[in-house]
Amino acid sequence: MYLSTGELSKKIKISVRTIRYYDQIGLVQPSMVGEGGKRLYSLEDSLRMEKVILLKSLSLPLEEIKKIIEEQSTETILLAHKAHLEDQCETINQSIAHTNSLLNILKLEGSVNWEDLLTLIVPEEYSRNWSMFFSEHEGKILQERLPKIEEDTLMTKKWINLIRRIELCINEGISPKSAQAKLIIDDMDILAQETFGGNNELISKFWDVRRSQESSDSLNLYPIKPEIIEFIEEAY
Repeated sequence: MYLSTGELSKKIKISVRTIRYYDQIGLVQPSMVGEGGKRLYSLEDSLRMEKVILLKSLSLPLEEIKKIIEEQSTETILLAHKAHLEDQCETINQSIAHTNSLLNILKLEGSVNWEDLLTLIVPEEYSRNWSMFFSEHEGKILQERLPKIEEDTLMTKKWINLIRRIELCINEGISPKSAQAKLIIDDMDILAQETFGGNNELISKFWDVRRSQESSDSLNLYPIKPEIIEFIEEAY
């Protein structure tokens, strides 16, 4: 079975112009030339063209693609493509994390502080050194359980909503001594127990760090407004 240039174009969804160019440079040439110079491609030719398209997606130059196809096995080609897809997944996941950061900041602040965002997207291993304030065990707990601004998890949403409730109280002039504030603090205690696995000593140590703007900055934690800290302290 042979395919014309037009039929091959439809089958593998590339332009006739591209097929002709690959023929001219000797990358993928037809097995037969019919009457009037009609180019006819076999199934093997079609498979070679698909390999070229796959490798082209890796941003390889055509000369390198030709060399790979002629010297490497199909398994090698597929492994190279898999590695490329995995790199793409990592890039996409980072983009999703940064977008979540933007969305969560908008929920908290109503606008984006770009300077804060730039510090948040520094890789975790370079941006936080829990050992400054916590034991190795405590650091692991914080690393695993602490909500992150770049995540779209239920725990992150709970903490954001709690902070927004405190902001509403502040904006509406509701006293930290009010019954409404007491309910918020009760919810905060419940959420803290859930977040830190009931480790009250760690909760206390983490709050001491959170109360200090300098300590929070040194750990690259998302900044909490001083008035929110004050409200929580008074409510307690």
